[in-house]
Amino acid sequence: MNTLTINPPTAQPRRFAGLLLTAGCAVLMTACASAPVPKEQMAVTRAAIERTSGPTAADAAVEASEARAKFDRANTAVAQKDYVLARQLAEQAEADAALAEAKARAARSSRALNEVQTATRQLREEMAKP
Repeated sequence: MNTLTINPPTAQPRRFAGLLLTAGCAVLMTACASAPVPKEQMAVTRAAIERTSGPTAADAAVEASEARAKFDRANTAVAQKDYVLARQLAEQAEADAALAEAKARAARSSRALNEVQTATRQLREEMAKP
């Protein structure tokens, strides 16, 4: 006896729906895995760059300029939707801005120390006079 098996008519659409669901999940996972816009990092970097203006810019001009240039490149990368590069450049710009602040603080401290040493020397000279 030969038996003929007939697949129910819903077997093929179910298989297709399963493949479609799997493909949809893969696409969704890929979209979720892409790098997000580095909004927070850009805001933190912008604030750090703003702190480098004024006296800091004069005392650490090179570092402040490098921070601004990298931040500009990070903004360009965001516009081009290269969020990984944008985050990297923003982090580097933040580090450059922090370095500029530190160098400016060191320069101000050095000037203050020189003033105190000068005043101390003058007082000693005054005290040494007969």
